[in-house]
Amino acid sequence: MSVLKKVMASAALAATMASAPAIAQDDVRIALVVKALGIGFFEAAAKGAEEAAEELGNVEIIYTGPTDTTAEGQIEVINALIAQNVDAIAISANDTDALVPALKKAMNRGITVISWDSGVAAEGRQLHLNPSSNALIGNMIIKLAADHLPDGGDVAVLSATTTSTNQNIWIEEMTKVMGEYPGINVVTTVYGDDLADKSYREATGLMQSYPDLDAIIAPTSVGIVAAAQAVVDAGKVGEVNVTGLGLPSEMAGAIESGASQSFAIWNPIDLGYSATMLAYQLAANDVVAEPGADIPMGRMGTLTLDENTEGAMADPFVYDASNIEEFKSIF
Repeated sequence: MSVLKKVMASAALAATMASAPAIAQDDVRIALVVKALGIGFFEAAAKGAEEAAEELGNVEIIYTGPTDTTAEGQIEVINALIAQNVDAIAISANDTDALVPALKKAMNRGITVISWDSGVAAEGRQLHLNPSSNALIGNMIIKLAADHLPDGGDVAVLSATTTSTNQNIWIEEMTKVMGEYPGINVVTTVYGDDLADKSYREATGLMQSYPDLDAIIAPTSVGIVAAAQAVVDAGKVGEVNVTGLGLPSEMAGAIESGASQSFAIWNPIDLGYSATMLAYQLAANDVVAEPGADIPMGRMGTLTLDENTEGAMADPFVYDASNIEEFKSIF
């Protein structure tokens, strides 16, 4: 049975681990290092890590991180973990490059190092676990709209800015798979600049310009909330479905009102579970993280590594009326 230790600072980490009872020699100690303690998203990831540890049976999870989202705080935590000679470090990084020297030191001591969620430069880890991929996200955002339009319909995209790299890539990937959704017609793309008031106005304008509009796709957490409110205020709940990428805590009201039937974002429980499984495979089973490798992730399948030793966990997780209550208090 694994033990979850919530360590509030590197000094407390060392003290806690020094006083911990001895564990079996064959137990694998995996440190799940988060950006900062006290954040619901990462608490959920820790829950997933514990699920993986219980499934594996010989794993101890050390859940830790700094008290604020700084590279300096994470470096202190990493150094404390090196001193304790943990078997693996799985980290969501506060800085891509600043952590590299400390993590290189860990690897030189024989400690497995992976990053997840927020990556570390390649020289500072063995692999990186992305929550999803551009192609998977692009497919998901149009699928969310199409799933509620069995006979087809008109949809519009409310994006962030015209120069937003990730948003533009997701929309491009969406366009590539439009042939898989016959009858779905994208009438236009507008930009709310990731400002709530402008996104609201753009969504309102879409409904006025396209009176037969069936859905608004907003691949931005700011835009999707604003669009849902615009639908409510326009009295178009049940006529225009708002979907895209959002946070459960911010979208719960839209699901409850019916302005949104469903939306997506990654599931932090699955992330923590997958990161733990991957760290275990590298630390305990001598699996090598190299381009083209397929590494098992338990119930999440396998992670295929690209030329940068990065891989995508899964499709974005869908949130709707069936699960919004569970997740809205998490993140």
